[in-house]
Amino acid sequence: MSTTTTATETRAAAPITAESMLRLFPDIDTRSDALEGHDEEQIRLMDEVCIVIDEDDLPIGTASKKLCHLMTNIDKGLLHRAFSVFLFNDKNELLLQQRATEKITFPDMWTNTCCSHPLNLANETGSNLPDSVLGVKNAAQRKLDHELGIKKEQVPLEDFHFLTRIHYKAPSDGKWGEHEIDYILFIKANVDIDPNVNEVRDTQYVSAEKLKGLFNDPSLKFTPWFKLICESMLFEWWEHLDSGLEKYTDEQHIRRML
Repeated sequence: MSTTTTATETRAAAPITAESMLRLFPDIDTRSDALEGHDEEQIRLMDEVCIVIDEDDLPIGTASKKLCHLMTNIDKGLLHRAFSVFLFNDKNELLLQQRATEKITFPDMWTNTCCSHPLNLANETGSNLPDSVLGVKNAAQRKLDHELGIKKEQVPLEDFHFLTRIHYKAPSDGKWGEHEIDYILFIKANVDIDPNVNEVRDTQYVSAEKLKGLFNDPSLKFTPWFKLICESMLFEWWEHLDSGLEKYTDEQHIRRML
């Protein structure tokens, strides 16, 4: 991204604070026609309540999943909390999923094991980093079950490793997109999967070398957050999965990838 583009984006979306939230979003886009023609179950899930945060990852409010993912609101600076799970088996192969065609954002794209949002639930929120990490781990258990049929007993909270947070923004199409601070979670576990076909079109386990090869296949499309993570630190983290991963965990600062 050029310096000029970055400067333009910074001026267009000033940092959100608790004091400026109401001033910034009095005209937040709440129209319902954006969902017309989409899958009924995916429309229902757009009513889930996400955690709206400032650029330091401090909760400043809540908004529906729909409002958080409309580009009209993202362009005003609306930012929410998310997580990305990378699940490896005992061969150190990474479980990938291909998002279902029914998905409203980034349909049919390949991505990491599970990508979603902690919700405004008592066990998924947090205003400091330790509580927030615990919240996204609880959310990860919930969504691994919902999307892939992986039961929480196979992915206990204490086996998740929190690595870092990335702040990124990416359009899906002209209407929908992402603007998130994304918590990166690693877990090593042998699991039984029973994918929810409304969420997941396909799955596969890959080695690091196979994944690099997939990126060279022009017929495959990958989610923007997954590509960002792969192009920055994923393969280095992966190399240390069994030895030395602790030096990469519990990173305190937020990686800005805008």
